[in-house]
Amino acid sequence: MIRRVFAYIRYFRTEFVLNIFFNILSVLFNLFSFVMIVPFVELLFGLSEPPAVQPEFAFSQSAMTAWMTWHLYNYKATLGAWKCLFLVSAGYIGGNFLSNLTRYLGSFFLSPIRNGVLCRLRDDFYHKITILPVSYFNSRRKGDILSRLSNDLFDVEWSIVTSLEMLIKAPVNIVFFAATLVFISPKLFLYFLLILPVAVFLIGRIGKSLKRNSTKGQTKLGGLFSVLEESLAGVRVIKSFGKEARSAQKFEEVNADYSRTMVKVARRKELSSPLSEILGTLGLVVILIIGGSLVMNGEMASSVFIFFVIIFARLIPPVQQVVKGYNNLQKGSASATRIFEVIDADEQIVEKENPTIIEQFEQEVEYRDVSFSYQNDEDQAVPVLQHINLTIPKGKSVALVGPSGAGKTTMADLLPRFYDCSEGEIMIDGTPIKDLQINSLRALTGIVSQNCILFNDSVANNIAFGLPDITLDAIVAAAKVANAHEFIENLPQGYNTPIGDRGITLSGGQRQRLSIARAVLKNPEILILDEATSALDTESEHAVQLALEQLLKGRTSIVIAHRLSTIQHADEIVVLEKGKIVECGNHQQLMELGGLYKKLVDMQSFN
Repeated sequence: MIRRVFAYIRYFRTEFVLNIFFNILSVLFNLFSFVMIVPFVELLFGLSEPPAVQPEFAFSQSAMTAWMTWHLYNYKATLGAWKCLFLVSAGYIGGNFLSNLTRYLGSFFLSPIRNGVLCRLRDDFYHKITILPVSYFNSRRKGDILSRLSNDLFDVEWSIVTSLEMLIKAPVNIVFFAATLVFISPKLFLYFLLILPVAVFLIGRIGKSLKRNSTKGQTKLGGLFSVLEESLAGVRVIKSFGKEARSAQKFEEVNADYSRTMVKVARRKELSSPLSEILGTLGLVVILIIGGSLVMNGEMASSVFIFFVIIFARLIPPVQQVVKGYNNLQKGSASATRIFEVIDADEQIVEKENPTIIEQFEQEVEYRDVSFSYQNDEDQAVPVLQHINLTIPKGKSVALVGPSGAGKTTMADLLPRFYDCSEGEIMIDGTPIKDLQINSLRALTGIVSQNCILFNDSVANNIAFGLPDITLDAIVAAAKVANAHEFIENLPQGYNTPIGDRGITLSGGQRQRLSIARAVLKNPEILILDEATSALDTESEHAVQLALEQLLKGRTSIVIAHRLSTIQHADEIVVLEKGKIVECGNHQQLMELGGLYKKLVDMQSFN
C-alpha cells in the first residue's frame, strides 16, 4: 500500500527530480565544508609535514590529502596562519550557506508533492464513494467511512507523506557519506558494516509490531466514529429513553479500548529512536577502538582518522531519520490499507464499454423475470425479489403496495441501477438497462424518497440540485407545485435561507416538500415516489397529493405507498408479498378480488 501512495508522485516528476537534485547539491556542499578543515588542522597544529614538491591531483584519499596539504602550507607561508584560518573559515561558512540554501530549495519543491499526493488521494476516495452502489453502504457504518477519509488520511499525511523528506534526503546523505567513508578507509568502514545486520533485524521487528497494532488502532477508531455518528443521529431517542448514561458508558468502553491500542503503538514508535541512537553509538565506539588501534600501529594517519570519525558522526543522523521514516511508513501503511480498501472496492454496478446513451423514453419499462438477493454477514444469499414480471407502458402510473419488507423499494431501486438484478433483465424500450449509459439512464428518472435527502445549502440550491443554469422563476414554480412556496417565503431569507445539515432547521413536512419540488424541477420522464407524502400532515398531504396528481398525468410513474388511499387512482396496482407479485389490477378489480389488497385497505379503513 505504501508503494501505491508513492505512485502518486508520478504526477509531480519535475518537482521530484528537482528535489533530488538540490538534495544532492546540499550533501556535496556539506562534505566540501568538512573536507577543507582536516588538512588545515594538520598543518596549523603541526600534526604532519607538507610534501616536499607539489603533488599531482588524483582521486584517492592519500593523493587528495597531499594535494590540499601542500596548497594550504603555501597559503599559510604566504598569508600567515590567521589569514589562512580566516580564508578556510570563510570557505566553510560559504559551503555551509550553500548547503542550507540547496536544502531549502529541496524542501521548496517537496511541498507541492506532499500536498498534491494527499489532494489526489482525497479526490480518488471521494470519487469512488460517489460511484459505489447503494448496497455497499448498507453493510458499512458511515462513521467508519468518515474515519477513513479524515483520520486515516491524516495518518497517511503524517506517517507516509511527511516521511518523503526523510526517505528522499536521508538516503542521499547516507549514500554520499558512506561513499566518503569507503573512500577514506574501506577497511574501517567494513567493520561498521558488521553491526548492520543486528540493527536491521531489531528495527524490522519493531516495524512489524507497529504496523500490526496500527491496523487494530485505525479499525477501532472507525468503530469509535461509528458510535459517535449513531449517537448524534439518535440523540432524541437516547434522551427520550433516558439512556444518556448507557450511551456514555458504551462510548467510554470503545474509547478506552482504542486508547489502550494507541498506547502500544506510541511505545513501539518511541522505541525506534533510542534504539537507533544506541546502535549508532555502539558503531561509533567500535570505530573509535578499531580506528585508534590503526592509528597507534601507524596504519592510518591521525588526521584521516579524525576526518573519518567526523563523517561517520554525520552519517548517524540520516540513518536515524531512515529508521524513523521506516517506522512511520509501517504505521501509515495500516491507514493506507484502509483507504485503498474503499478505492479498490468492487463497483458492482459496472458500465459496459461504449454504452448506449438514451435521451428519450418512448414505449415501456419491462421487468422480465427479475430476481434480486443480497449477501448477509455469513455470505449467504437472502432473496428479496423472486421472478418479477411487469410491464409499465409510457404514461401509465403503477403503484407498488404490500406489507413492510415485501420488496417494493428494492423493485423501484433496480430501475435506476442502484442495484443490479441477480437474475433476469429490466428493459427500457426493449434495451436492457445494463447496456445503457448509467448517467443517461438516471437522467430519465426522478426520485422522491421516504427519507428525503437535503444538503447544507440554501433552499434554492437544494431544489435546483444537479441542474445548472436554472432560473429563480423555475425554482419558484416547482416549489408552488409541491405546495412549498408559502413556507419558503416566510423563511428569514426566503429562497436564499440556509437549511442546515440535512435540512435540520425545517420540519419533516417542509423537508419532504422541498424534496418533491426538486423532483418537479427535474421534470423526469419516469418518476419514482417512495412514500413521498409520508412525512406530511393531513392538510399538507392533501395539497401535495393534488399537486402530484397533476404532475403524474401523462407521466410514467412508480408510486410506493403504505397509505392506500393515495394510490387508488393509479392505472395499475401491483401487490407484493415476500418478494413476489401476488395481485395486479386497478383499485376496483383488486377490491372485487378480495385478496391481500382488500385486506390491507380494510385494515387502514378500520384504523
